[in-house]
Amino acid sequence: MNEEAVRIEAQSTVAGFDCPGCGGWSRRIHSSYLRFPADVPSGGRRVVLCLRVRRFLCPAISCGRRTFVEQMPGLTRRYGRRTERLRSTLAAVGLALAGRAGARIARVIGLSVSRSTVLRLVESLPDPEVPAPRVVGVDEYATRKGRHYGTVLVDVESRRPVDLLPDREASSLAAWLAERPGVEVVCRDRAPFFAEGATAGAPQAVQVADRWHLWHNLSEAAERCIAEHRGRLRVLAPDPAQPATEPEKFEDSSGSPWPRGHRFADRTRANHATVHELLTAGLSRRAVGRQLRMTSRTVKLFADAATPEDLFRGQWQGRPSKLDAFKPYLDDRWNQGCTNAWTLWEEIVPLGYQGSYQRVRAYFREKRTSPNPITARPPSPRVVAGWILRRPETLPEIDHLRLKAVLVHCPELDALTTHVRSFAQMLTERQGERLPQWLAAVRRDDLPSLHTLAAGIERDRDAVMAGLTLPWNSGVFEGHVNRIKMLKRQMFGRAGFALLRKRVLLAS
Repeated sequence: MNEEAVRIEAQSTVAGFDCPGCGGWSRRIHSSYLRFPADVPSGGRRVVLCLRVRRFLCPAISCGRRTFVEQMPGLTRRYGRRTERLRSTLAAVGLALAGRAGARIARVIGLSVSRSTVLRLVESLPDPEVPAPRVVGVDEYATRKGRHYGTVLVDVESRRPVDLLPDREASSLAAWLAERPGVEVVCRDRAPFFAEGATAGAPQAVQVADRWHLWHNLSEAAERCIAEHRGRLRVLAPDPAQPATEPEKFEDSSGSPWPRGHRFADRTRANHATVHELLTAGLSRRAVGRQLRMTSRTVKLFADAATPEDLFRGQWQGRPSKLDAFKPYLDDRWNQGCTNAWTLWEEIVPLGYQGSYQRVRAYFREKRTSPNPITARPPSPRVVAGWILRRPETLPEIDHLRLKAVLVHCPELDALTTHVRSFAQMLTERQGERLPQWLAAVRRDDLPSLHTLAAGIERDRDAVMAGLTLPWNSGVFEGHVNRIKMLKRQMFGRAGFALLRKRVLLAS
């Protein structure tokens, strides 16, 4: 790139100025002054304006300014080495890319500027004039996850952030809302500090609990409830009369499922012996991890295992496959006398199986050759929760059959399914007036996990009913939280709150 500057001669014709020190009318001194502000590059070459401006004298003796040079509106400013157009260009680059990356892009387009200068130009920008929002959303963002959090406030109607707060205290939110009495609706999650701040700062506003967070809380409660009845899930996979044994090819004289000479087994045995030797010598687990370059979790795994064979669980043979969801159906058909793998493969394909026939054939070969019964594993509480939480019309036929088998043998989970689907209908169709009846129905059943959820909803009943009735929700500002994370990481975590706030508000 050619660094030769293009000089443009220009002379101001403005007649007279008010003194910037005292505001009085100043008179011209018969002298001129040259200024060389840099302008936006043209054709890859730097552009420098050569301006001949006039000097003025303030006649007021008390004025501390005395002399000053005229400014050209829209082109120059006091002590400015760049034109206003160039300043706005660099500021826009800084808003989009921050300091270091912005300086690199500036050099590409023909501007030599440091990253500190780019950041100073961004920080000197005025805050945008945002009208007082009528519907405001509030959520938290992490400046350091698990330790430091801030608060982002978004105008839900215009979908633009209006302010950032350096913390998530209820007092800070209350003070911000108190300065804006026009707020009518506050969208928030169910965090207690946001509820307290909204109540104290905007008592006239309607608080709306977010529907996604309500559904998320319900899903967690449903999974806990299913975990309390996990014993009933074994109806899909009855326990064999005797424990299954491994095939002979994985056994040796020591009784280990992995023979001597197996790479994984030998490495595991060596690491297990080394960890126990160091622990016996008196080293702490942290010291053992530093010496062997292991994580604390790996050291704990080896230290808690009495023998290396205790660690040979769930290796390659424990990986999930596409056939796992259909094994209960295959087991039932096997017990009914149908042992033809091809026939059963043709039966499960319409049910949603997308695997190969060879996988089905291998499963039946294992059932024929094993001395003990081979059955499917019972589904985990999370899997059953997924069946219950999904729309019944979108649930695959095989999962529908497995869920039906679970509900037949467990009345508690049948009641849970009824409550979950009733809440889902109330949430999607925005029938918040049904909430009291739903809470009363939950309390009548023996579901402790749902009782805990119902108690929390009761404490925040008005906001939950508004969330299930009004069209407002918190989905508008979830994207802004992700964008704040991106801007923060783009500055390598070194940006202070003031710069982060400036970029969030101006670059949206």
